[in-house]
Amino acid sequence: MNIKSISLTVDQGLVRAVITTPANESDITHHLEDVVKKSGIDKGFRVRADKGYSIAGNREFLKSNGLKDGIMYKTVKNKSLTCHQQKFNKIVSQTPFKVERTFGGMIRWVKTGITRYLGKDKTHTQHLMESIAYNLYRSPGIVASNANIAIK
Repeated sequence: MNIKSISLTVDQGLVRAVITTPANESDITHHLEDVVKKSGIDKGFRVRADKGYSIAGNREFLKSNGLKDGIMYKTVKNKSLTCHQQKFNKIVSQTPFKVERTFGGMIRWVKTGITRYLGKDKTHTQHLMESIAYNLYRSPGIVASNANIAIK
């Protein structure tokens, strides 16, 4: 059984919520709502996601929960994006590096990416421990940069 993890990160690149699902379930249609609810983010927060999450159900969920829609638009058959949608996509696409940087950092520093256990519960615990370790690794640098102190 293949298992994957979905994480929600904040602007500083810290992992805020982890959901572990079987690989045969689509996180695009089923789990954006779960991870957003689990993260406990405040109303008015902009949830950014790539084009894969661009479905009406996800957009409606964000709107109904007082969250700002930061999901990129994707073209549909025989209909191109409007000028506004293209500009919006360009703006939103400038920030996913924080999410990708988080995943890349977790792979480099915490050696994630390999499931070492069988079963969803054990794998979820592994993902939680990796996320905690990554957040602890990143925290001193974030605190120092927010306090305008140079780390030597």
